[in-house]
Amino acid sequence: MNTGLRITTFAAALAATFGTAYGVGQGVGPVVADSPPKHEDEHSRPAPEPEQGGGHAGHDTPPAGGLQISEGGYTLDLETPRLTAGERADLRFTVRDADGRAVTAYQREHDKELHLIVASRDLVTYRHLHPTRAADGTWSTPVDLPRAGGYRVFADFTPDKEAAENLTLGADLAASGPYQARQLPKESATARVDGYDVQLAGALRPGKAGELKLKVARDGKPVTDLQPYLGAYGHLVALRSGDLAYLHVHPNGEPGDGTTRPGPDISFTATAPSSGSYRLFLDFKHEGTVHTAAFTVRAGGAAPESGTPEGHAEDGHGH
Repeated sequence: MNTGLRITTFAAALAATFGTAYGVGQGVGPVVADSPPKHEDEHSRPAPEPEQGGGHAGHDTPPAGGLQISEGGYTLDLETPRLTAGERADLRFTVRDADGRAVTAYQREHDKELHLIVASRDLVTYRHLHPTRAADGTWSTPVDLPRAGGYRVFADFTPDKEAAENLTLGADLAASGPYQARQLPKESATARVDGYDVQLAGALRPGKAGELKLKVARDGKPVTDLQPYLGAYGHLVALRSGDLAYLHVHPNGEPGDGTTRPGPDISFTATAPSSGSYRLFLDFKHEGTVHTAAFTVRAGGAAPESGTPEGHAEDGHGH
């Protein structure tokens, strides 16, 4: 994953109808849950549609190209597009090149060859997973989706080729079971997770770079000894409500580069591809455990006010 901004938008391609049942669904990473479990080292307003579907909010905004499952000659081949909600199962997929061959060589970025994000379309459930790759190029990871409905799978990687660019490919995933629509959590600049309070300062702006600062505290005291997680003191993913446009950034400065210290402030620079509502997911590590704090913000509007903490990402996480 590149330091800085990367945006990939995806089209909704899930052909299913929600009724009383939704007909379908070593490395688990951060997730958001009603009562999130902890893993050692290893609410409310309808979601608005994005106001600029093309993803361009200005000439300086990186193109939001990626509504497709294929890009740059590579395709995400999701072998398990359906799972059953509440049942643990292996999620399997392969990245294929332009000739249909499975890719078996990747550049390592932030300690991993590939990073996998799974998010529900209502942006309540989020997981940052780290699947394992077999010799034939097939990736797999155990996953337990808590609720029935539509999900989006994002594969973030860089092929191990000269001049290769980082890519984020997406595919739809469905979880079967009784379905109930959920609203996007309300905007808030404060999140509470596992006894930690995380404060967000700054605003996500469409078409213009801006700084986001997040401060971690516990028991009313700043946490000043955050630990590196995947080579950084924090990871931030933003997903746009509606089409789940994907944005991944890393802190301004990395551990060991002499420009950052281990908390409590984690600083990011980000540019929103358009105005609209976004869900931010921050992963941070303290005392050997990774936690995920979640925020709802609106790009192109006033910064969210501090208030009752909205919380965490659903279902904890694994690595």
